[in-house]
Amino acid sequence: MTPITATRTLSIAAAVLTAMIMSSFMEPVAAANRDVDALTALRKGLRDPDGALTNWDPSLVHDPCTWFHVTCDGANRVTRLDLAKHRLSGPLAPELGQLDQLQYLEIYGNNIQGQIPSELGGLTNLISLDLQDNSISGPIPAALGNIKSLKFLRVNHNRLTGPIPRELAGLPNLRVADFSSNNLCGTIPASGALKSIPPSRCVELRLPPIHGFDHDVHFAGNPRLHQGGSYVPNC
Repeated sequence: MTPITATRTLSIAAAVLTAMIMSSFMEPVAAANRDVDALTALRKGLRDPDGALTNWDPSLVHDPCTWFHVTCDGANRVTRLDLAKHRLSGPLAPELGQLDQLQYLEIYGNNIQGQIPSELGGLTNLISLDLQDNSISGPIPAALGNIKSLKFLRVNHNRLTGPIPRELAGLPNLRVADFSSNNLCGTIPASGALKSIPPSRCVELRLPPIHGFDHDVHFAGNPRLHQGGSYVPNC
């Protein structure tokens, strides 16, 4: 190898190494920026009379880990939103689906309106989705069935309509699901986490232990929801 060739080889190797190092720094920054964008979109759509989101302003502090009611992991990625009972009103932003490290989304006890964004189905690390006691309307997105990590799903006391998506019955880790006090209709999916509900318990809303662990599934307050018969995707 001539000196010129060796020099060129070293230069190329150095350039590749530099690019790899820069990429390793830029990737976490880009991910954190997506978290900021998602939270900013949520805040812009909400009315916040109690000032719970006062410091959610990237023009002042760009680090969402310092914002009220936000928890992050060691990589400065958002893992938890605790926004319960702050009198928030308005829609849930579809951009919340960008929070790919989110584990807990707790927005219960507000006056959230509009529909549940189907983009939430992209939250593949989510453990708890608690939207109870709001004014959310429309259908339950079938995309929530993509969240295989989900253990707790609470959408009770809203204005949800349509059937319970069959995809939710395939959630392998689901332990608690509360659909009560909505306007859901059709047949309860008779499989997976929602199966083996005795008809007499459909009103009492508690599913007995199955497969060695306890499930807690609630359906009351949905007069058009019933058990038995073929599953119909529309009602």
